[in-house]
Amino acid sequence: MQPFTTVSGSAAPLLAANIDTDVIMPKQFLKGIDRQGLDRGLFFDLRFLPSGEANPAFILNQPAWTDAAFLVVGPNFGCGSSREHAVWGLKQVGIRALIGSSFAGIFFDNCQRNGVLAIQLDELELKRVAEVVSRPETAGISVNLPEQTLALADGSVIRFEIDQLRKQSLLLGLDAIGTTLQRAEQIRRFEARHLAQNPWLA
Repeated sequence: MQPFTTVSGSAAPLLAANIDTDVIMPKQFLKGIDRQGLDRGLFFDLRFLPSGEANPAFILNQPAWTDAAFLVVGPNFGCGSSREHAVWGLKQVGIRALIGSSFAGIFFDNCQRNGVLAIQLDELELKRVAEVVSRPETAGISVNLPEQTLALADGSVIRFEIDQLRKQSLLLGLDAIGTTLQRAEQIRRFEARHLAQNPWLA
């Protein structure tokens, strides 16, 4: 995975509550045997009109946010099914972090396991961020994961909290397997000791 250290870019406000994984990645895009093409499916029913043309009213189709690196989202983002495709699609369109007040549990874990930083702020802080990034001229922000700060275009800086294990995995670009393999030597020593103590298992 791509490590996350300091990332700058525009942040698109998508503040409706309870946006579920079927909205993020509709079921018709789950048929493939690999992860290809999920960028097309992301928010499909919001991004595109029935004619197939881009919906100009949708935030990611508007000039200031077409290449957004961040989404500022409403409460309980990612609820619904556990489909990991939702996070894969976000990654494929270039979303590096989500900023919200609350996320569905499985979706939150899927973000971290796939290199997408999910930042939780209190409601007042989130409202402040949303107000600033909703203006095209101040849509740019910078997220510094080592310092755990979010810098807004108006000069204000907001600190966020993150579990240290999640932070370390994101900084190093490690998924769950990569994180486990960091302890490969300890695992091998345990296996050898355990087999020596229980030789009938060999």
